[in-house]
Amino acid sequence: MTASGRSFDCDVLVVGGGIVGLSAAYALTRSAPGTRVTVLEKERGPARHQTGRNSGVIHSGIYYRPGSLKARFAVRGAAEMVKFCAEYGIDHQVTGKLIVATDRDELPRLHALVQRGRENGIPVRELGPAQIAEYEPEVRGLAAIHVGTTGVCDYGAVAAQLARASDADVRYGEEVTAVDRRPWGVAVRTASGTVVRARALVNCAGLHCDRVARLAGDDPGMRIVPFRGEYYELTRPGLVRGLVYPVPDPAFPFLGVHLTRGIEGGVHVGPNAVPALAREGYTWSAVRPRELAETLRWPGSWQIARRHWRYGAGELHRSLSKHAFTQAVRRLLPAVTEDDLRPAPAGVRAQAVLRDGTLADDFLIREAPRTVHVLNAPSPAATASLPIGREVARRALAALQGDRVHQAAAEPGRAPEH
Repeated sequence: MTASGRSFDCDVLVVGGGIVGLSAAYALTRSAPGTRVTVLEKERGPARHQTGRNSGVIHSGIYYRPGSLKARFAVRGAAEMVKFCAEYGIDHQVTGKLIVATDRDELPRLHALVQRGRENGIPVRELGPAQIAEYEPEVRGLAAIHVGTTGVCDYGAVAAQLARASDADVRYGEEVTAVDRRPWGVAVRTASGTVVRARALVNCAGLHCDRVARLAGDDPGMRIVPFRGEYYELTRPGLVRGLVYPVPDPAFPFLGVHLTRGIEGGVHVGPNAVPALAREGYTWSAVRPRELAETLRWPGSWQIARRHWRYGAGELHRSLSKHAFTQAVRRLLPAVTEDDLRPAPAGVRAQAVLRDGTLADDFLIREAPRTVHVLNAPSPAATASLPIGREVARRALAALQGDRVHQAAAEPGRAPEH
């Protein structure tokens, strides 16, 4: 395809081969057949970071503010994810989950979740202590709610299937190092020296999305501050039948240490939330001084530390002390011991933090000339990935349509198409 005498390798170039980027590519090729889409992913395969390193939960949408993108896309996305998994034979189960209050101070927040769930159109059942035991004999609590639409699946397999089912040209091992955006389009260079020219760019780079935005010449107004979530696995998985969550603190976007029986039958315990010392800092020993310096230079990082140091100190204590982590789990599951917990792979949450220290609470999608940036898409983005992908595709296609109108108007004797 040409425009103004220039050739393009594709119409839309997607940066990032996680579940959001691959969903956007899938939506682009499905909603606009013939649109040429290329995906660049720096790893050797899909879903190597947030997508492939989470608890695999299909979230119901109960936690999120009614009317927000998270609420609307999670509720819609949960149903669509179950359907997608069934269509392509991907392992999944709709298990339901319990959200359990273990302290009287949590009861008002639990009741608020009931109301929020109902406002979001989610079926919720309130439970007393005896009813909790019917679902989870080893779990103790003062009250709980049962959310029937929650489930689990293999998001890595979903991402791989999205790549196969789209008509996109997905290229692995191609890390974006430079972006040159001009009035006629976008040229991207990778570490291998490859140059890809496109009419529009979609930034779904996850842990590196703010960097890609800056490469494109845009000020995203936020920075990704990475938080590591550490997991254990139960050596006695029979202690838990399904999914068990604490009542979350509404001041934070983290859901707290929970119990998740995965599709393979094992039970994951976690995650906590501690600052990572690198964007891909999956262990304490993973330190990248330049990335750490970027985090420390961002004013929002220090605002978080000042406001929430007590919360952070507790998370840090549970990270460094298995005993403290076990005690946190015992609030829900009294029978668990330190010997029941075996370390499991950690994940890193790409959390957008604004300059004033605000933790971006909703999905954050921003547009610039010929560009769509997905700047905050942590949990429940995997659950919501299909609706997010369609929204990103809609915006990218609108940019292409605007380009066509502009090109038509610029050609002598030709009226713009409507």
